[in-house]
Amino acid sequence: LNESNEFVGDKVAYALSKGLKVIACVGETLEQREAGSTMDVVAAQTKAIADRVSDWKNVVIAYEPVWAIGTGKVATPAQAQEVHCELRKWLAANTSAEVAETTRIIYGGSVNGANCKELAAQPDVDGFLVGGASLKPEFIDIINSATVKSA
Repeated sequence: LNESNEFVGDKVAYALSKGLKVIACVGETLEQREAGSTMDVVAAQTKAIADRVSDWKNVVIAYEPVWAIGTGKVATPAQAQEVHCELRKWLAANTSAEVAETTRIIYGGSVNGANCKELAAQPDVDGFLVGGASLKPEFIDIINSATVKSA
């Protein structure tokens, strides 16, 4: 959409002010990933939200790498965990330890029945933002992968 980080932050704050819950998507392009700037990009996107939000209880962050949206490409479980962990550290350093601990950080890049269990097993992956796979029978496998954390 070519919206600035600041505009997205404004939209998040506005939605929260109207009593909505927000899933804020952050993520990098393939070029940014290959250049090694994933965390710089994701941190800047998250900062624009943090600059406008003081109460995080109705905010979920979805790490959704742009290069994985609808492409069938997916971050490896290790890549997803790395970004989720770094996001949690960023929240601890720039908001509070409580926000870092309680904010759900979900993964949203081409999750499917084949990769959901491994992704769900990562300590900092709190769930999924499911797109096209939600329309297929394998969606039940994605739902059931949530039991990996509680088992």
